[in-house]
Amino acid sequence: MNENIVDQIQQLELKLLHMDMHNNPVCLDEFLDQEFIEVAGNGHVSSRQEVVDWLFNKNPNERWALTNFSVKALSPDLVLAIYHARKISNHDSASKGSTRSSIWKHDGKLWKMVFHQASKLI
Repeated sequence: MNENIVDQIQQLELKLLHMDMHNNPVCLDEFLDQEFIEVAGNGHVSSRQEVVDWLFNKNPNERWALTNFSVKALSPDLVLAIYHARKISNHDSASKGSTRSSIWKHDGKLWKMVFHQASKLI
């Protein structure tokens, strides 16, 4: 896998987690495909709109660390990212984080997330 693509996808994942969407709401169309869906750690399937609502309402001061980040090509314009995410801004948290996977599609200009799943670590 091209290291440039791995870095690019990792930076996109971090931007989604860290960006204050109130300052740049149109950027969501640059990140999330119109057909985007998410499967939460509890098994709930969320629509794009539900995830957009969460992104707008999340605490913009929370920070996340992504480790064990890897990307696998599924086709020339589709990649799967798998990584471990852990909130680092909440030092009192007992959470071990989650294993996450995302599918990103290149539309000719931009990489856009089409699927995301999180599985909490116990």
